[in-house]
Order: sequence, then structure tokens, then C-alpha cells
Amino acid sequence: MAAAGNRAAIALTIAGSDSSGGAGIQADIKTFTVLGVYGASVITALTAQNTQGVQGVHSVPPEFIAKQIASVASDLAIGAVKTGMLGDRATVETVAAALRQHDLRPVVVDPVMVATSGDALLAPDAVDAVRRELLPLADIATPNLPEAARLLDEPVAMTESEMEAQGRRLVALGARAVLIKGGHGTGPEAVDFFVAEGVASRLAKPRLATRNIHGTGCTLSAAIAGLLARGEPLEAAVRLAKEFVWRAIAAGRDLEIGHGAGPVDHLHDIRGNNG
Repeated sequence: MAAAGNRAAIALTIAGSDSSGGAGIQADIKTFTVLGVYGASVITALTAQNTQGVQGVHSVPPEFIAKQIASVASDLAIGAVKTGMLGDRATVETVAAALRQHDLRPVVVDPVMVATSGDALLAPDAVDAVRRELLPLADIATPNLPEAARLLDEPVAMTESEMEAQGRRLVALGARAVLIKGGHGTGPEAVDFFVAEGVASRLAKPRLATRNIHGTGCTLSAAIAGLLARGEPLEAAVRLAKEFVWRAIAAGRDLEIGHGAGPVDHLHDIRGNNG
């Protein structure tokens, strides 16, 4: 009789692959690992990508995405799931159906629409599918300012009160909670808003001057999922994840990787380098 082992915390990322390693599946797995969580992955697309932009996208057929999810869900005790780049309407609908079929939760939805370089990563007709199919499954959605505006078909929020109001409208669309990320904003602080039923929390950190911000959104949503898989309550997971990403940005300011917008330092905690 085999000895009983320790049950690992497991998080699943459903996202695209970044060939340069700074965002997408690669960033997610690095983040899970540093947080002490076993990472599993379902790849939705392959990108030819580097720090300067996206040169090509090869989408994985929806039926094979569904097969990957079924394979992982039938064998691993998934403690949390995050979605990232989904690419098109068929993929969004396939992933949403699989999340329901296999009862995978909690779910962190990062509605990835545009790469750091400005390249589009979500087809226009897929936005409605995210709104209709995926948001109602989200324990938390993590849009940045342009993504929140696109999901609501509204102008980009310019003030903190507008950010909070958009967060509430996204909750009304079905998400249990929303973290609107203010990294695209201005001012000395990077301000995010965590909004849930009866809750609105302002989360702020000093804004860091650096061009090495490739993969920040992926890293944040992965950190939330990893912390949820470890058993952290939702708002605590959000706060800890924001701190993790801020340290990764701080530690990565002087990294020289590529010739464009370099990645954050996912391994900062392992190195003991907190900026």
C-alpha cells in the first residue's frame, strides 16, 4: 500500500503561449511556481512574440482546447482557474462551456484584449461572448481601464469614482467581484479598485518608472489564482497579488531582456531581490 502524500495546491491557466516568456502561459507558470503552487496549463493559442510586439498568432482549434481542459479536469484536483488570452468568440464559448461542465472554480477572468505592445489579442466579435458567457462565471474579473470600458461599451474611466462605478456595473453583469487595474492611468500612484457586493476597496502603490511591464496583467491574475488555490480569501488574495506584482515590477526595472518592453521579474522572491 502506497504511503499517502501531501496534497499540492494546484492552479490551472487557460491562456495563450508567449514565445518570449514574459506573459501568457509562461508568466502564469512562473508565478504559480514562485507562490508554491503546482501549475497546469491549457494552451489556447501560440504567439510569435517578443518584447517589441506580436508577429503572429496561431489559434488552437476549440475542440482541442476542450480536450485539454477535460484531460486536466479528469485527473487533477484543480484549486483555482485563470483565463487569459482566448482570441476569438468560439474559444471564449468553448472555455465557458468547459468551466461549467467540469465545475471548475474559483475562476479568475483576465479579459485579455491587447498586448503590452498594442497588438490585438481578442477579436472584436468575442467581446460580447466574454461579457455574456465568461463574466457570469467569474469569481473575479481583472480588466484594465481600456478593457473595462470595452466590456461596458463606455469611455475609459478618468477618475477614481468612474473606476469604482464601472466596477459596480461589471459586477451587475454577473462577475462576483471585479478588480479594475489602474496601471494605464496617471499620477504618482497606481490605483486599482476592488469591487464586490457591498464592497469597494481602493488599492494603491507608488507608480514605478520603467518600460519593463510586459506580462503584468497575466502575472497579477495568475497570482490571484495561485493564492486562491492555496486557500486565501478573495480580497486577501487580491491584496497579496498586487503586492507580488509591484515587487516584480520594482525588481525588474533594470532587467535587460530584449529590445522593447521587457518582462517583470517573476523570480524576485526566489532571488530575495525586492527592488
